[in-house]
Amino acid sequence: MELTVKSSIENKDLARQRLRLWLQMLKATRHVESTLREKLREGYGTTLPRFDVLEALRVHPDGMKMSELSQNLVVSNGNVTGVVDRLVADGLAKRQTLESDRRASLVRITEKGRAEIEMMTQEHLGWIDGLLDQVSESDAARAISIMLDIRHKK
Repeated sequence: MELTVKSSIENKDLARQRLRLWLQMLKATRHVESTLREKLREGYGTTLPRFDVLEALRVHPDGMKMSELSQNLVVSNGNVTGVVDRLVADGLAKRQTLESDRRASLVRITEKGRAEIEMMTQEHLGWIDGLLDQVSESDAARAISIMLDIRHKK
């Protein structure tokens, strides 16, 4: 009986510690995201969703279907559609109807969009590096491993 009580107490302590971990992960993520949003707005007059869509299109030069884009970014099709509409209007992306499926469209980055995102990604890398400069290489590797473990747990 004593072993069961001790084990139960340890499990509650571990559960509380994991809750504290989750809250700190959430706060850290919000801090980084908030800082990035501000820097993108101030430095480039753009938004984080626009940056994310342009970056996804940059790494897929042959283009992406809208559904692929929303899956890649883990957002709804409606959210992606609005961002893509604005990128197309600004000449940063182009949309083309697919011959094989008239309901689907392929989105590609334009040269203007590529030039803009390449400029932003270099600075973005520096911003992230600065925000996380107190994290050692080994701690970063371990944190990545932990995040992957959490995401892939069934």
